[in-house]
Amino acid sequence: MAELVDLLRQEARRLFTDRAILLTLFGGLLYYFLLYPSPYANQVARELPVILVDQDDSLLSRQLAFMAEATPTLKFVGTASTLEAAQQRLRHNEARGILVIPPHFMRDVRLGRSVTLALAADATYFLSYSGIAEGLSTAAATLGVGIQVQRRLASGEALPQALNDSRPFAVNSVPLFNPTLGYQPYVLPAVFLLILHQTLLIGAGLQACGQRLASQAGESGYWQSASPLTLLAARTSLFTLLYLLFALAYLVVGLAWYGLPRLAALGQLLLLWLPLFMTISCVGSLLGSLLPRRELVTALVVLSSLPIVFVTGFIWPNEGLPAWQAALAQWIPATPGIQAFLKLQVEGADLSQIRPELGQLYGQLALYGLLAWWALRRRQRVE
Repeated sequence: MAELVDLLRQEARRLFTDRAILLTLFGGLLYYFLLYPSPYANQVARELPVILVDQDDSLLSRQLAFMAEATPTLKFVGTASTLEAAQQRLRHNEARGILVIPPHFMRDVRLGRSVTLALAADATYFLSYSGIAEGLSTAAATLGVGIQVQRRLASGEALPQALNDSRPFAVNSVPLFNPTLGYQPYVLPAVFLLILHQTLLIGAGLQACGQRLASQAGESGYWQSASPLTLLAARTSLFTLLYLLFALAYLVVGLAWYGLPRLAALGQLLLLWLPLFMTISCVGSLLGSLLPRRELVTALVVLSSLPIVFVTGFIWPNEGLPAWQAALAQWIPATPGIQAFLKLQVEGADLSQIRPELGQLYGQLALYGLLAWWALRRRQRVE
């Protein structure tokens, strides 16, 4: 026990005197905390620019345009006399979409004929495209219901009956786990945990790689004579304690700072974070013991960040991944960690509902802990 405490103290001293690790752990976490949520401040896309091509120029077509612009997602930035002129403005990025109201729009609607509204939008920006399509379809559907109600009232029906006949069923849409349908509740909890995952990998990897390179350069240190198991336990304990504090700041205080609710109890989160950060620390020690240069630790982790985002199941569903990618993702600590965290934090699950993820994390801890111990032991023998 005395050896463990002494190694823990020396590991902490070396960590807090290493500028590269300090920059990653403190500078990187602060930078991402302030920068990453800023693009999602508005939550959803609003007032998307659209050009109107009104080839009917009637009272009803102007009413449709007014109702479309009244939706929160659309804003008309101009009109064009022809579709070709509107397309030219779209190509010059003056707008994201075009609404075309065909000739004889009012006449055909009054006669009960089917009318086709044309929508052109830049689908390379999928969120803008879906927002424009949703706004225009909402306005058209609302106008259609209003016309049906007017017809039924004109035929002598009472207003309640006319409303029921024109709208035979009502849709009460209640989004689960993300009532605002915004980007911050959807993205931030998982991404913040992934940021902790990646920076911890870099920090533990730099610590292990730096000690190995120092030994190769002839520098003597406590890590050469210490028991590999005790050294690994000290390093894992240090980084785990440090990242439990970071997680409290990031995933409790930080999410509250951005106005996101927390459904999980603090004790539940700590029971999840403990094996997660211990496992990540072991993976980082393993990388640092195997890679030949310190800069490769950072490069490898940074290059793996975007693939990890897509295979951990919160941006892109696991069901949409190739089988080999979904299987490979299960070896990454972030995969069960993020899935379990989202169940607790966003969905309000209890510990019994994350038992598979906890079991997976403890299995990874045993595997990567054994590999990290082997790498440290092998390194000491070579030195």
